[in-house]
Amino acid sequence: MNKASTILVVDDEKAVCDMLSKFLTKQGYKALTALSGKEALKIVKDKHPQVILLDIKMPEMNGIVALQKIKEIDPKAGVVMITAVKDEEVGKKCMALGAYDYVTKPFGLEYLENVLLAKLLDFGT
Repeated sequence: MNKASTILVVDDEKAVCDMLSKFLTKQGYKALTALSGKEALKIVKDKHPQVILLDIKMPEMNGIVALQKIKEIDPKAGVVMITAVKDEEVGKKCMALGAYDYVTKPFGLEYLENVLLAKLLDFGT
């Protein structure tokens, strides 16, 4: 099931992108990375990933703005927001804008994979 699933990791910290990309690739997913919201939008248009792991705090375009633009491009995209700041209001706003889930850093990779699997099953891949 997950072998064909493409997951986009969007974080302005290259180390986070690299670590998550390695983990996802080991799990059998096709992992793509973007270091900015603008780069993520281009990848969403061109590659149509099933799930997007999207950091909230990024320069230029934050994750909330990127989420809105991603949903305009692909309303079915499963977006999981990732943030280091535990803020219930931000979490609620992201969910209201169409995010599938909201995960705070640091998170366990096993937990993250469960969130991804749940979304992929929901997506029907």
